[in-house]
Amino acid sequence: MPKHPVMRVENFAQIADANIEFGDLTILVGPQASGKSLLLQLWKLALDRTEIVPALREAGDDVSTRDALLESVFGQGTSSAWTDATSVVANGEELAPGRLGKWIRKATEAKVFYIPAHRGLLLLEGWAQPFGRMSANVPVVARLFSQALNERFQKVGAGKLSPGDRDLKKDYREAIDAALFHGGTVGLVKREGTSNFRLSLQFGKADLPYMAWTAGQREFTPMLFALMRLLPPRAARKVAGVDWIVIEEPEMGLHPQAINVVLMLVLEALSRGYRVVLSTHSPLVADFAWSLRRFRKLKADPRLLLDELGLPHNAQTLPVAQHALEKEVRVFALNVDEHDYRVRSQDISELDPSSEDEVESGWGGLTSFSNRIGNSVARAVNEAGECHVRPAC
Repeated sequence: MPKHPVMRVENFAQIADANIEFGDLTILVGPQASGKSLLLQLWKLALDRTEIVPALREAGDDVSTRDALLESVFGQGTSSAWTDATSVVANGEELAPGRLGKWIRKATEAKVFYIPAHRGLLLLEGWAQPFGRMSANVPVVARLFSQALNERFQKVGAGKLSPGDRDLKKDYREAIDAALFHGGTVGLVKREGTSNFRLSLQFGKADLPYMAWTAGQREFTPMLFALMRLLPPRAARKVAGVDWIVIEEPEMGLHPQAINVVLMLVLEALSRGYRVVLSTHSPLVADFAWSLRRFRKLKADPRLLLDELGLPHNAQTLPVAQHALEKEVRVFALNVDEHDYRVRSQDISELDPSSEDEVESGWGGLTSFSNRIGNSVARAVNEAGECHVRPAC
């Protein structure tokens, strides 16, 4: 893998031109339907085609033609997005979906662990379905994620799933509990009258089924299970073969305190040698990227980063913060052109709020609304002040 992995996408669906040069932490921002998810799924396909194609074939999906493969990867109706003008080049190699099903026979392990958006929907009955039992209309990244959760559930059986003493650092466990579970325990219990299991959140004798949880708990918990797998507690720093963690919209349904917990776990993943890619609509995530870049440039004391996240300074957390401040952070905005409604990428990694470029100064649209609020309130204060000294008004 080159030091700076690169993907260039042209003329795929709404994306006219996107050129993404990945850092250790890469963040994609942009409005709804600007192609963030499509770009990330293309990156997964480019790096893990020898995982994806055999998995689809084994599940009975047709992968013999370009259109059939694209429909299985992205969902029904998406094959028309790939035209004669489409070009996807990852690390100098062109992605040709029409040939993948013909030459890929042997399955390999994944390099990218992909945590999709709307992950809570994959557990509607409190259980994750295996890959082969999910509809071919579901994007392959969601099917693979559900399969990974299913394997974890099968391995654990009845019992506790939420972090135990040997799963995550004590400071993370305490932050997770304070932000999301408040003393409750996530586990698997048997459904009444059956031998099947379901997810449960237990408070003493109270047993809350999955659909009675808050939206934030339903979105966060599958992500937490995945990250617990990727952050092994023993000698191994990371899962063998996996180099990338992709998380779509980590903030989904979450209170800012819980978003903070996700960012703690992102730092932990970076310190273990993973490259992490996030897509987001959250100004908090953009602020986090900005602070990381500023701290690195200023050679700041890593304790300042721990203070930002509300973590104590100790022998477990300080090395994580130090590693994070050595990492390269890249941020890209996907902009929708108001004339042709096509999407083009822009590197806004500097995140300079004083930049003359409106996209960068507004951090891809994430901070512009809050800036307008501040400006409007400031004007109201000024106008109220003027009236106070001028009773006639």
